[in-house]
Amino acid sequence: MTDIKKLANKLVNLTVKEVNELSNLLKIDYGLVSNKIYDEEHITNHKNLETKVEKKTFNVILKSSGPSKLAVVKLIKEITGKGLKESKDLVDSVPKTIKESLNKEEAELLKKKFEYIGAEIEFN
Repeated sequence: MTDIKKLANKLVNLTVKEVNELSNLLKIDYGLVSNKIYDEEHITNHKNLETKVEKKTFNVILKSSGPSKLAVVKLIKEITGKGLKESKDLVDSVPKTIKESLNKEEAELLKKKFEYIGAEIEFN
């Protein structure tokens, strides 16, 4: 183990010129090459996967009606097209899904409307 520690100490103390020479020696004499191209491709592919995984549709869930329950009932009635009693029952049984399969812009717009009247909204 002490030989490895000595080698590690030598490697850490190499100058930039010596590191470059070591790199060239490993490439030429031993056929070892950097995986820089692989790493860059891997990072790009990972970023592409993250973009593809981003949610496309959202469900809008009422978590709390806040201080103005009547305003929330009216807004739910307007948005869903349900009757007054159905809208009131929905508000009384929170948390409850209000709308399903909306795109991000529509979901954000609804969230702003509900937050403006004091309700708490969540996306799923």
